[in-house]
Amino acid sequence: MKRTSPEPLPRALAVVAGLGALFFLLPLVGLALRAPWGELGELLTGPAAGKALLLSLQCSLAAAALSLLLGLPLAAWLARGSSALTTAVRVLVTLPMVLPPVVAGVALLLAFGRNGIFARPLGLELPFTGLGVVLAETFVAMPFFVLTVEAGLRSADPRFAEAAATLGASPWRIFRSVTLPLVTPSLRAGLLVAWARALGEFGATITFAGSLAGETRTLPLAVYSALETDPQAAIALSLVLVLISAAVLFALRRQWFPATSTAS
Repeated sequence: MKRTSPEPLPRALAVVAGLGALFFLLPLVGLALRAPWGELGELLTGPAAGKALLLSLQCSLAAAALSLLLGLPLAAWLARGSSALTTAVRVLVTLPMVLPPVVAGVALLLAFGRNGIFARPLGLELPFTGLGVVLAETFVAMPFFVLTVEAGLRSADPRFAEAAATLGASPWRIFRSVTLPLVTPSLRAGLLVAWARALGEFGATITFAGSLAGETRTLPLAVYSALETDPQAAIALSLVLVLISAAVLFALRRQWFPATSTAS
C-alpha cells in the first residue's frame, strides 16, 4: 500500500516550528563555536577529566546493571496488572522522573544518610561514597528502564506465551525463553536510556554523594566545578556529554523514530 504524503503545514505554523527547532539548536551551536578544538585532546586527557570520566563510566554502568536487576521484575509485574495497587506502584516508579533532582537527593539522604531511617540501624555509610553515586544514579535512571520495558511487555503478542504454556512450559521458562526474546529491543532501549540518564545525573548525586575529586565527582559535577576555575575544560567535558547523548539517540532511532529509520 502506497503511503500518502501528509497535508502541508500552514506557513505560520512552519515558521513557529522553525523557531522551536532553533531554540534547541542555538545552545549547541554556541557550545561548538566556543569549544577549544585545538586543546580538546589535552583537556580531556588531563588527570581531573580522566578521573571524572572513568568514575562516570563505572558508576553509570553499575546503575544501569542495578536498574536491570531490580527493574526487569518490576516491569514484568506492572505489565501484568491493572489494579489500584499496580497503578500506585507505577506512580511511585515514575515519581523520580518529575521530582526536582535536589529533592531526590534530600530524600535519599533522609533514607540512606548516616542518620537515615534505614541506613543508621544497619550501620551503612553510603553518602559521599562511590556506592552513594551509584544509588543516586539508579534512583533517577531506573524509572526510564522500567517504563520502557513495561511498554514492550504490554505490546508483546501473548499468543506465543500461551502456546508455550499449552506445551507444558513453566512460567519461568516461558518468561526466559519466550517473553524476554520478544522484548529484547525494549530491553536494549531501556538500558541505553537508563545508562545515559545515569551518566548525566547531577542534582541527586551532588546532594547525596557530594563532589569529592576522584571519589564522587562524576562528569557532570566536573563540568560544574570547572566552570569556576577552567571554563575551557568545562566546555570540553560538556561536548563529551553531548556526543554521548546524541549517540544514544542515534542508537535508539528505530524505537523512537520508526518512520525516519524506515525511510532511510
